Amino acid sequence: MTDVAGEYHVVGKHGRVTGRIGPGLVGEVMVEVRGGVEAFYAYPTVPDEEIAPSSIVVVVEFFPPRTIYVARALP
Repeated sequence: MTDVAGEYHVVGKHGRVTGRIGPGLVGEVMVEVRGGVEAFYAYPTVPDEEIAPSSIVVVVEFFPPRTIYVARALP
């Protein structure tokens, strides 16, 4: 789904962590957008939280073009 400016919506979508997220780290999350899966730079919404690879997260904030803030998804 895109908005008027052509940006895609990722807030609220689930993704899989492929690069550890934590303090002092720029993590990576794969999120399904535009009919495929794309990588985004990821930071935790909770300061000092670490999220391991393979964890499922939900996108809380999106800063174009490729930065997201994420929280752990509920099991």
